[in-house]
Amino acid sequence: MSVSVNSRRARLRSALAVVLTVLVLLPAAALFLRVLDDNTEHRDRLQLERNGVEYLQALSPLVSALAESQSSALQGVLAEPASLTAAVARVQGVDERLGEDLDTSERWASLKDKIGKLPGITGDSATVYEAHVEVSDLTLALYDTVRENSTLNRDEQSDMWFLQQAAAVDMPEAVTAVSRMGDTANMTAAAKAKQKAALNIRFGYEVLTVQNAGDDLTDNLQAAVEDTESPTLAGNLVSNLNSFKRGIEDANRGANFGGTPNVSAMVTAQSTLQTALNALSGVVLKEMDTLLEDRIDSLNYRRAEAWGLLAVAIALILVATFWTRARARQSGAGIDDAPVRDVSVQGDANPYAAAAYDQAPQYGEIPNYGGGDAARRERSGALR
Repeated sequence: MSVSVNSRRARLRSALAVVLTVLVLLPAAALFLRVLDDNTEHRDRLQLERNGVEYLQALSPLVSALAESQSSALQGVLAEPASLTAAVARVQGVDERLGEDLDTSERWASLKDKIGKLPGITGDSATVYEAHVEVSDLTLALYDTVRENSTLNRDEQSDMWFLQQAAAVDMPEAVTAVSRMGDTANMTAAAKAKQKAALNIRFGYEVLTVQNAGDDLTDNLQAAVEDTESPTLAGNLVSNLNSFKRGIEDANRGANFGGTPNVSAMVTAQSTLQTALNALSGVVLKEMDTLLEDRIDSLNYRRAEAWGLLAVAIALILVATFWTRARARQSGAGIDDAPVRDVSVQGDANPYAAAAYDQAPQYGEIPNYGGGDAARRERSGALR
């Protein structure tokens, strides 16, 4: 019977190598899946924020177009301005693509319907003004919906938070307040004595709103510049922000709060502010999109890096496993090919082995060590 203990040991080593490989791969795979899941979740959220920025880029011209529509309607122009028609079409296109993700479709449909009814509003200046104020307020509410549902207002990067606050809160409020300030100044100048008191209060409120919105916008943009890693944000904001500040100063001088507003100065200041705010909005939204794109690219790189590291780890483990198994087979084959000493007993083939275990001779029996007749003769002589 032939036995090879080392061969069984080799097979045991091979099985143990497989088990160790599985024990190493399972935690590595679990860790990789967790990293991949976090990466995917973060990337999806950043993409949702980019969708929000794209929606804000479409809303910015709409706010300016509504301000133009309000001024035109107060001057007796019933037709919808071409800028408003183009702005509505642009927002409609963006909402068709992103409205479901941002949950804005219902609110936009309601706002679009009210915008379409503006040319049909008739009555005195107060009635026309209030109709446009309602539409402007709904537009500002749509801004809030976009920034909240896109999670822009919950971004963990401080520069992004300040930029979204400036682009989605301060700027549209400033554009709307500037438009209302200029229009209430015109309404106050043309109003009768009984109406002037109420219009003066409203005009003063809009002047303060413009001032507060301008201060908040400036503070948020400065905070964003101080905290950002963008190499272009500061340079792109400087000239436009200075133009906006000059427009605020001109508007305050034209408003002549507490006295008689200078309507012509207000119109000039309003035009300057509108231009500066439109430029600022374009710069800020573009910077926001660039910052988000860079962060998504970084996540994509980490994702590819994680896949690469996992592939390398698997390759190394497989190589180590195959090498261990090959060594085990090689060792087992060498042991099996070695000569095996046969220690089995087959009949009387080995007399020495049998003699060693013979029983002792009985009493009176002389062992035959020499063998043959000589021993028998010796026994016979002794008996005689």
